Amino acid sequence: MPGTTTTDDVLRLLLAGGRLAAEPGVRVADLDRVVVRLTSRDPGVDSDGQAQRVIGDLLPHLWEGGWQPADVVHVVRRRATQRAARLAATVIAGSAPAGADAAPAAWSAQLAALDARGGTVSEWWRAEGTPAAAAWREVLRVIGVLRGLPRVEELLPPPSRWTAGAAPGPAVVTDERALGRIRGLLAKAESTEFAAEAEALTAKAQELMARHAIDAAMGEGATGIGEGGVTARRFHLDDPHVEAKAAVLQGVAAANGVRVVLMPAFGIATLVGFAADLDLVELLVTSLLVQAGRALDHELREGGARTRATAWRRGFWLAYAGRVAERLTDARDAARAEARATYGGALVPLLADREATVDRAVEELFPHVRRRQGPMVDPAGWDAGRRAADEADLGGGRRALPG
Repeated sequence: MPGTTTTDDVLRLLLAGGRLAAEPGVRVADLDRVVVRLTSRDPGVDSDGQAQRVIGDLLPHLWEGGWQPADVVHVVRRRATQRAARLAATVIAGSAPAGADAAPAAWSAQLAALDARGGTVSEWWRAEGTPAAAAWREVLRVIGVLRGLPRVEELLPPPSRWTAGAAPGPAVVTDERALGRIRGLLAKAESTEFAAEAEALTAKAQELMARHAIDAAMGEGATGIGEGGVTARRFHLDDPHVEAKAAVLQGVAAANGVRVVLMPAFGIATLVGFAADLDLVELLVTSLLVQAGRALDHELREGGARTRATAWRRGFWLAYAGRVAERLTDARDAARAEARATYGGALVPLLADREATVDRAVEELFPHVRRRQGPMVDPAGWDAGRRAADEADLGGGRRALPG
């Protein structure tokens, strides 16, 4: 049958090239030998849909292994390229599992947020406008990344367990209207060129966050992970200095009753805590990373060649994280003292019960978690990071954060 041999050849090359791309330390020259052959057999890039099928067949195994759509796109971006990440998003969007109308809300939200063009490899290639050889190289990279991903902790049920009328996920206790106002304030604070305006906007956002979190804690009490109280979600960290940026996340989380488990190889952190606290941590960390980035840019412009060294920048981030954690802990303690005057003796046992509940949830999800020692840093970068953290706007100066 005409075309069968070429189609079979493309499939064999994709499988062989994907295995090769998954090998640690694979050489570009070795991969490009496969790319040349793919380009000669299918210059139209996946005209027969073989790459679409190969990538699509890998996805169900990843879903069953604990991965979620946003996780996969994030890891492909880190381990390959932005273009490869768009390819992964395209195929994921075009390969929606059966029963998608019964998917968890968080899963559906991730699919809706994918930066996907079209739904097939060929459509992705035409939208990118790249040469065929470059497109085939990205295809092999995506296959290689997906083939090499291990199992991870399951935070959402995979598609095989989606059924109509299934039990809902953990109860969301967050006031979406309040969060919408907070997000709007922080977005304006991060985009304005005027420092005073940014500080005022962030202070107002922090005021709203603190009030919302305290009210949520007192209104709901401590419930177990199986009862809709504690939940877990992933937070993605971008290069460079993922572990140092994770320290910023850890500092914010620790001050707000949230636990963090880091997968540094993937730039992914799992946050475990009550839903309202997770929302608060995500919003505040995102804002602080923007502020830290601006402070670092200023140091790089003013500090000369030494500030461009990796150890200096790592030191900056780690010191920034440490100082932010200190300031947030002080704010948390002040908030609890103020709240005790309002809520009386009920506050202390409630907070203790909530922390114990979160700790039990972490032990259930990560029974083998361990602590890691940090890398070496440059002392000058450390000092600069602490100065930047002292100047960072945590919202309303020393106003308390709930813990």
